[in-house]
Amino acid sequence: MPKLPQKKVGIVACSGEELAEGTVTRLAALKVLEELRPEDTVTICLPLFLAGGEGDRAFARFYPTIAVDGCELKCAARATEEYSSKPAASIVVTDVVKECGIGEVKGLRRLNEPGKEAVEETAARAAGLVDELLGKRWSRREGRIVEPASVELAVASPKVATCACGSGIPVQAILIDGESVTLVALPVIFEQLRNAGKRPCAETAAELLEQVRIYNPLPPEAEPMYREALEREYALYCEEEMVAG
Repeated sequence: MPKLPQKKVGIVACSGEELAEGTVTRLAALKVLEELRPEDTVTICLPLFLAGGEGDRAFARFYPTIAVDGCELKCAARATEEYSSKPAASIVVTDVVKECGIGEVKGLRRLNEPGKEAVEETAARAAGLVDELLGKRWSRREGRIVEPASVELAVASPKVATCACGSGIPVQAILIDGESVTLVALPVIFEQLRNAGKRPCAETAAELLEQVRIYNPLPPEAEPMYREALEREYALYCEEEMVAG
């Protein structure tokens, strides 16, 4: 099984700039990404996602995402489900405002006090969902995430929001029946099979297809074409690695 990058949670916020609640979603998402859970989250750019950004779409297919929407239209959640997979969790600012009894949110560039309160509450809920999705436990007494005793703490990374398109999700495009198809984890699968001494052949192609199927939805009727393409691409990969070595 390929060893993929550390599991993180993607945060996708709506881009409803005509609504004050849209401003709340962006500020709340930024707070989670840069202050509350910087090491556990990446941002998914909704406009790029809709335009066909393969890095963002690949991330949302493989890792859990939280959609933060401003209103009941749920544009971020619907787009994520349509182009990738259903979000693991969803937050709607108008629902948060209603549930918490927050006053009317106003301001597009500069939020009023209820708007700022909505940002704090939305961000807190998103951070809690991140912990749930990653299986982490929050200690109210200590005011921090409690890790299992057997886990060594890593050196803290700089608190900078990370974009999914640069988060290390390995993808590669190959031609299937004349069309370019992007497959998640393919570069890692190639590398590990080559390191295991697997030479390009029909048997290896079958193993390639099996592993690729774990991370990518493959149309059953097209699997013979995928297998042929994978065998071809793996042979090219091995040849290039041999020359480079």
